[in-house]
Amino acid sequence: MKKIPLKLNGLHLLKTEPFKDHRGQFARFFCARELAEIGLEKPIAQINHSRTRAKGAIRGMHYQKSPHAELKIVRCIRGACFDVAVDLRKDSPTYLQWHSEILTEENSYALYIPEGFAHGFQTLEPDTELLYLHTEFYTPNSEDGIRFDDPAIGINWPLPPHDISERDTKHPFLNSKELIK
Repeated sequence: MKKIPLKLNGLHLLKTEPFKDHRGQFARFFCARELAEIGLEKPIAQINHSRTRAKGAIRGMHYQKSPHAELKIVRCIRGACFDVAVDLRKDSPTYLQWHSEILTEENSYALYIPEGFAHGFQTLEPDTELLYLHTEFYTPNSEDGIRFDDPAIGINWPLPPHDISERDTKHPFLNSKELIK
């Protein structure tokens, strides 16, 4: 597994190195020992799966507040998405910056997202599925989010945004909320 540091402090792109032959391919999906090299200290507590039917739909930008802040590893297992992480750590040199990667079932990339980041994505194909590994259990009282269209962040979504949940359209803009750290 290749662990490629990205422009946001602590964010990494994970690339698998599949073994391929006439039957198909085999690749390591997760390795705690290898990921400890880039900061994975807690065990995976929960694995979630999402399926989004419409192309152009947006889910996010979500995070959990302390003491239930979570590290996430996100991989697209069907279709394709424009996956986004936003650094919300006030003490970080990349505070309020965002980074995106195209995750597809073909490239098998994953985004390693440290605690203190908001995460979301836009589907680039219909029926896109993502698998999420979390270091914390879902805790409703700790969940929070920022607006996908917050001008303070300025995410350049590749498609016109649509099919957004009511909850995600009601997240406050950054200038109206206290951030997580």
